[in-house]
Amino acid sequence: MNICVLEHPRVRSKERFNDIASTPLWSCLMGGYAASGLRKAGHDVVLMDTTVTGWDFEKTRLEILKLSFDMLCVNAVYFWENTGLVFDLLANLKKDGFCGHITLFGFFPTLAHAAILENIASVDSVVVCECENTLTELADSLSKDKNLAGIAGLCLRTEHGITISKQRIPEQNIDKFYFPERTNTDDQTVPILASRGCYNHCAFCLVPSFYNDGALWRGRYPENIYQEISALADKGCRDFYFVDPNFIGPGKKGKERINKLMELIRPLNISFGMETRPNDLDPNILESLVSSGFKTLLLGIESGSSSVLTNLNKGASINSGEKAIKLCRDAGIEPEVGFLMFVPDSTLEDLRHNFEFLQKNNLLDRLERTANLLSHRQLVLMGTSGYQMFEKQGRLKKAGVLGFEGEVAYQDIRVKWVSDLMVHACLFVLENMERPDSSIYWRLCEKEGARNIELVKTNDYLVELFKRFLADAAKSTLLAPVSQIKDVIEKEVLSCIIRQA
Repeated sequence: MNICVLEHPRVRSKERFNDIASTPLWSCLMGGYAASGLRKAGHDVVLMDTTVTGWDFEKTRLEILKLSFDMLCVNAVYFWENTGLVFDLLANLKKDGFCGHITLFGFFPTLAHAAILENIASVDSVVVCECENTLTELADSLSKDKNLAGIAGLCLRTEHGITISKQRIPEQNIDKFYFPERTNTDDQTVPILASRGCYNHCAFCLVPSFYNDGALWRGRYPENIYQEISALADKGCRDFYFVDPNFIGPGKKGKERINKLMELIRPLNISFGMETRPNDLDPNILESLVSSGFKTLLLGIESGSSSVLTNLNKGASINSGEKAIKLCRDAGIEPEVGFLMFVPDSTLEDLRHNFEFLQKNNLLDRLERTANLLSHRQLVLMGTSGYQMFEKQGRLKKAGVLGFEGEVAYQDIRVKWVSDLMVHACLFVLENMERPDSSIYWRLCEKEGARNIELVKTNDYLVELFKRFLADAAKSTLLAPVSQIKDVIEKEVLSCIIRQA
């Protein structure tokens, strides 16, 4: 079959541009994995990656029509209010006479498969869970005019409604998957997927829900990972980022596996970053990582409040987070941290604990980090255990495209008040950091660092602003209207960033 695997255009959200967790990071490789699996199965495949070509939706539509594909496989990523543009593209293709089978795969389609097939007539099927084997069986069946109803992991419209004949059991040996096709290795940092899934089940996370609603972690063998990295290094790639949700993996075996991988890649003289849970780090594993080129890290700490960590089903303690930060710094690595300052069940005391945790661990000393840590809210997305819990409690209002987002009533209106104001302040700062004519433009900040007086002033302002709002919220439930204070915030931020002649 003549097949197109599409990485569709992404359009930046005006309101949610800093909410990047609408899809896990490894979504960026899903199209490449799908394309390589289909090609190895004998099909003619075009990996159309518009994130590389820069095509808009109209150009993408014209290119698809020009090539007359038998099957269009779309790695559909949720990108907030603009997600409907993907469905508009598919509807327009059908109107223009596209006759091929259209199927969607990825995190968003998996978690919203029923809603998609109920509402989007241009979509013929949705792949649920991992895509490689299901897409290959779908292509083979279409090429032989076989009935599609028996394909595991494929959701279809039938006379009985929206149905999946049977769930696809996730592949245990993920070394069986071919290395992903790549349309661009010229980027400074190359993504690598060394494992799939996570052994925990956090309430806010899409990953466990993607895998049939449960904790599941599987790692590639070190030799297999090495082969992929070595081949890319031979092409000139020197910097890598492991996009696994949980790079190290569970327990003693997880660390043994990583130590073996480090032994293999050490002679390559590459650099790399990764993401992991704080409780997976110890001095020995960090020594092994650093000696093999480890440079950057995202730690999923999430909160400085024990009660919030419990409610999020984080499976980690405040102490483990603090210990991990210290271990990283002792090893010469400055960690970035995943952190949810605001969750719907937060109390003002939880906010105070969060703020004290960030201050105690010296995490509010750099503007771009401060602006993120003081503003991140829990995203409640379809399929997550948090979404299901709030829906059962009657507190969730479906929002966004196909109800994929959940708007949740906060237990304490004072927490919501602080959240609304701090999010506005921090986003206003981040917007200014993107402007080349701003004194806190991020490239200027990289160059000047602490010598940039406006950078330091703005950072200190956000820290003091949080303390001010927290104190005001604790004093009274009769709080000033958010709309009035937002204008004041913007004026105060601008006064911080105006560079004196």
